[in-house]
Amino acid sequence: MADKSVKKKGFFAKVKGFFVGIGKFFRDTVSEMKKVVWPGKKQVINNTLVVLVVVLIAAIVLVALDALFGFAISGLFQLLGGAAA
Repeated sequence: MADKSVKKKGFFAKVKGFFVGIGKFFRDTVSEMKKVVWPGKKQVINNTLVVLVVVLIAAIVLVALDALFGFAISGLFQLLGGAAA
């Protein structure tokens, strides 16, 4: 059986590799941020309005469902309470 000796990195080599990795991460991040196409003011306003309208519709639906289920539960309690009395 052949003995495979693997040379382990020393402490300082690991620390150096760590900081080299951090530097590469930030260089890659800057490179990717240069590729981003940012939306214009008109598109941001349009998207914001769409989000607000969708949130408003969702809130109205949730309030309506809450009221509907609340009336149903209170009616069920009245029906069961009236039958027991």
